[in-house]
Formats: sequence, structure tokens, C-alpha cells
Amino acid sequence: MSGIPHDHYEPKSGFTKAVNSRLPIIGLLYDTLMIPTPKNLNWMWIWGIILTFCLALQIITGVVLVMHYTPHVDMAFASIEHIMRDVNGGHFIRYLHMNGASLFFVAVYLHIFRGLFYGSYKAPREITWIIGMLIYLLMMGTAFMGYVLPWGQMSFHGTAVITGLFGAIPFVGEAIQTWLLGASAVGQPALNRFFSLHYLLPFLIAGLVVVHIWAFHSTGNNNPTGVEVRRTSKAEAEKDTLPFWPYFVIKDLFALAVVLAVFFAVVGFMPNYLGHPDNYIEANALATPSHIVPEWYFLPFYAILRAFDSEVWVVQFASWISFGIIDAKFFGVLAMFGAIAVMALAPWLDTSSVRSGRYRPAFKWWFRLLCVDFMVLMWAGAMPAEGIYPYISLLGATYWFAYFLVVLPLLGIFEKPETPVATIEDDFKAHYGKSADATPAE
Repeated sequence: MSGIPHDHYEPKSGFTKAVNSRLPIIGLLYDTLMIPTPKNLNWMWIWGIILTFCLALQIITGVVLVMHYTPHVDMAFASIEHIMRDVNGGHFIRYLHMNGASLFFVAVYLHIFRGLFYGSYKAPREITWIIGMLIYLLMMGTAFMGYVLPWGQMSFHGTAVITGLFGAIPFVGEAIQTWLLGASAVGQPALNRFFSLHYLLPFLIAGLVVVHIWAFHSTGNNNPTGVEVRRTSKAEAEKDTLPFWPYFVIKDLFALAVVLAVFFAVVGFMPNYLGHPDNYIEANALATPSHIVPEWYFLPFYAILRAFDSEVWVVQFASWISFGIIDAKFFGVLAMFGAIAVMALAPWLDTSSVRSGRYRPAFKWWFRLLCVDFMVLMWAGAMPAEGIYPYISLLGATYWFAYFLVVLPLLGIFEKPETPVATIEDDFKAHYGKSADATPAE
């Protein structure tokens, strides 16, 4: 499985030999658990198990909820109330599902930004990064379709706004929007479609997660130094690594327990904190909320979408060179999806020969500013599109694109990085001193 030299599974009994020769599932599980893992991983490497837990939680609670949900525009809202009031434990299961989505996105954003800082997208892990971004896109689609299902005011009108973006595509936009909704407006066909896809996509995400794990098991894990595990011999590799079991499994389970303590506190004491009050009002096509606010995890990209109005010079220029085909609405759609696309292109936009941001002094400052920019965009996306807020969104969107399209390529040329450590073992000893020598390798 991994290119790092290590012991592979050897069946001993006649039964395990027979099973392994026909279906090597035991060997696959053994190699997964015992895979050599860089022993200097820090706390930012805990998010994989959090994400795995969240995916399992969402699928299990979703299957239970769907047993009581009615995907009909006249009964959807009432069926949610039925789950909350009449189903045994229904309110708890729904709150787990609602807040589980938020934990999912907290973990995935920390996972992505960790990868951006430590250069986990660089060779030979470009495909692993692209698969991760595909998972993220599917998560966004699944979350949006799930947000439609309660059929509250924000669900209904938010769906109308977001699906209306597809109508901005020149020439074919109206046809795509009609195909997506199954009608000319949000109604029963749209609810049927989104319900079906919301139920299906998590299983597709689970399949991609398996491929994602398989991909980084083939290339080996990145680590805070960005230095690769020595692969010249098994003895050298053992100096840089520890088996995933039990060392990192126990560490990850401890981190999961800490995170779940906070998660269940939120579910138990403030389960509606991240929800919008208008979504607890049944959908009414004739009463539009004064301010459409999507879920918090969409807000940074929603801010970018709204930032580019007809008064922005780059929008006017794009409209001029396209003879009016690209208007402000379509440009905003391109910017929103482009903001995700530039993250996916990071392996080719980052020209630095040093992988980890730990050894890049100038990069650290630009990256910190990117993190602040992301939070500012999230805040601006929740504000009304008036006053100073559109200008803040525009400034944040400008830096987001500048970081990936200008800063990353130029830093690789002008930055003078520090010299990374020679081996992972050296980094481990630098942090743990003499105690590192006493750490068993297997």
C-alpha cells in the first residue's frame, strides 16, 4: 500500500491463509492500521478522524430522520415538527444532524488550511489534494440540499436565490435552472430532487473518502517539516515513523473525545445557536425575508458572490470585452466558484521549492492574513448587502484571489526560505530531546 518500507501482513492459521488468498481484506486492514506514519505529527493532524466521525454521524442520523420525513411541500415543515415533538428522541437526532453539519465544516476548513500551510498539496500529493477538494464540493452541495428540506422561510427563499444563480449563465442558464428545479420556480419537483440527492451524495462522499485515504497511504503522510520519510531501508524508515496503531489511533481518539465534549455541550445547551430564526417559520412564497442569509459555512463564498456588482471596474471590463454577455450576476457566480477553483490549483500555483510553511518567513505573514481574510469574508457574508459591507467583501475577495494567483507564485521566486531539517527524526528529537531516543519504533 505505502511506498515506505514496512512489515506487511502474513497470515498464520490455515483459515486466515485461505481467506487472505481469496479476499485480502485482513491484510488491507492490517496495512492500514500499521502503516508507518511520520512521528512528528502535531495536533493539526487530528481532523481526519473528526471528519470520519462526522460523515458516519450524518449518514446514521440522516437514515433515521428520513424514516419520519415527508418530502412534500404541504407536509415537509409539519413532518419536521413531528420529528421534534412526537418521535422518541427525534429532537436529539435532528439536533445531532444539524450541528453535525457545522462540526463537519469546522473540521474540513481546519483540515484544508492545515494542508495549505504545511504544503500537503505539493508533489507527490496533488491527486490526493484534488480528491479532497472534490469531497469538499460534494459536502457543500449536500449541505445546501439538506438546508432546503425543512421548508422554512430561509430554506425556500435561499433556494430560490442560489438556484437563480444558474439562470445567470449566458444562453443556457434558464434551461439549466428549469432542469435543476424541475419547474420554472421552487416547488414540489425541486424538493423531490434535493431530497433524493441529499440522501444519495453522502454515500458518494464516503466512496471518495476511501479513495482519499488510499491516495495518501500510497504517497505517505505529509508532516509539519514537509520532509519525506526516508525510504532507502526499513531501518531508516523506522527512525522517522511510528505505526499508526496504537500511537496515532490513541492520540486521535483522545482528540475526538475532547471535540465531542464541546460538540455535545452545543447540542445539549444551545442547539439552535447557528440556525436562522426565519427557518422556524413555514415557507411562504409571498413573504420574502428582509435579508437572505445562508448557513455560516457558505458565508465566505456568498460574500465573494455579492462583492462583484455592476459598479466594480473589473465587472465593467469583463462586460465590455464580452459584449455584455458577462454581467455582474454571472461574474459573481464565476468569482464564487473561482474562489474554490484557485484552492484546487494550489499545487501548481505555489512555486516554492520548500514544502512546509514552517520554514517560509514571508509566507507565514501572507498565510495569516489569508486566515483573517477568510473570517472577515464570513462575517461580511452575514451582513446586508448595503453600506460599507459590499466594500469589505470586495476587499476580502480581492485578497483571496491575489493570495493564490499572485502571492504564491511570486513568493517562490523572491522569498528566501530557511533550511528545513535533514530528517523527520531530527525534528522529533529537537522537540522531545533525549526522551525521543527511548521511544519504541514498533
